[in-house]
Amino acid sequence: MKKLLTFSLIAILGAASVRADDSHTPRGDLVVRVETCEAIIREFMANPATAIPRGVLQNARGVLILSQFKAGFIFGVKGGYGVLMVKKPSGRWSLPVLVDASEASLGLQLGAKSVDTVCILTDDATPRLLFANRFNIGVDAKAVAGPSSAAVERDARQIFIAPVLVYSKSVGLYAGATVKAGRVERNDFANFTLYNTTYTMPELLYSDWVTPPTEVQPLMAFMQQIAP
Repeated sequence: MKKLLTFSLIAILGAASVRADDSHTPRGDLVVRVETCEAIIREFMANPATAIPRGVLQNARGVLILSQFKAGFIFGVKGGYGVLMVKKPSGRWSLPVLVDASEASLGLQLGAKSVDTVCILTDDATPRLLFANRFNIGVDAKAVAGPSSAAVERDARQIFIAPVLVYSKSVGLYAGATVKAGRVERNDFANFTLYNTTYTMPELLYSDWVTPPTEVQPLMAFMQQIAP
């Protein structure tokens, strides 16, 4: 029993560390987060089984790329990070802005599992929910499992009504199924360090006041390529 409690505590503390104050996180670690999110979206698009259909990407007004994990025997802690990007009125994609992704639910959940998720935002209002610090995907903004290419070709108009279309490697989800993908929180401290600026999320997303550093340009270019 003592070993069980010790292991659970370690898992909880490990999850909490991802959500810790990033004011002292080395910039290199933050760059790795962006690069990880770039790898996630590239991996999704490279696999026909998980690729987001062109019809969905054409309607994208924003994208959330999340790297999350679940761990702990007792508390089922979920933690992680991600990036948010929006499509500007000019048609260009914004800087990737770092966010925290987390969720904690009571209940018995054995083992640990990492979860990569891509959320396509279909309106301009949903990204702005994060201006108020946080929002719950599937609660504050309705979220459904995104359609496959076949579903888009048939008729996915009812699915596109949802402001968030969720793509995950989890099995058992069907297009249009209501899902909850956890809580997303803005992380201004991380972005201050990453971009060496005092501008916050709204300015980083919607202005051209910050020159994209070299490390984020590949992700911006890839989003422009797949969702011009």
